[in-house]
Amino acid sequence: MKRTSFLICPVIAIFTIIACNQENTPSEKAATETTTFSHDSLVKRGEYIVLTSGCNDCHTPKKMGPHGPELDETLLFSGHPAQMPVPKVDPAALKDWVLFNQNLTAFVGPWGVSFAANISSDATGIGNWTEEQFFRALREGKSKGLEGGRPLMPPMPWESFGKKSDLDLRAIFAYLKSTKPVKNLVPAYIPPAQPLASK
Repeated sequence: MKRTSFLICPVIAIFTIIACNQENTPSEKAATETTTFSHDSLVKRGEYIVLTSGCNDCHTPKKMGPHGPELDETLLFSGHPAQMPVPKVDPAALKDWVLFNQNLTAFVGPWGVSFAANISSDATGIGNWTEEQFFRALREGKSKGLEGGRPLMPPMPWESFGKKSDLDLRAIFAYLKSTKPVKNLVPAYIPPAQPLASK
């Protein structure tokens, strides 16, 4: 009897140590971490991620400055300007090239013509989005984060962003929701079946 107790006690101790050291699931861990962040610190974390992840490269129009193209600070995160037409495209060029416009907000390739979205806090951007929509857009590549929505088109690197933790995505969303709203209804995606030369 004593020998059995002697063997059982270490086994129980080992299982207890393993159970205590197991990490939470990613969503549980993110939920726990989120509660340790104030809204302001979450926004600050999101700002850091956004500004170091190249989001402005496509989502903010450019203007020419003394050193070349620079961000138009009055249009931060507003996407492709609604009033900017898509110039004529030679379809033959698309056999070997992917084209970007001078603002780096419109893109032409085998997928058609895609436009950088408005991700400012305006209603024409993500102002009315839920966090669930934001997660779906970046985790599943769905336009506007809508179930059954069309796929997000290149060059949006949603596959990479989708690998960020729940906490990081929440932080990005919190920051974007805190940005200055810029009213700008970005043009609709143009599928490749439509003649690009006439656009």
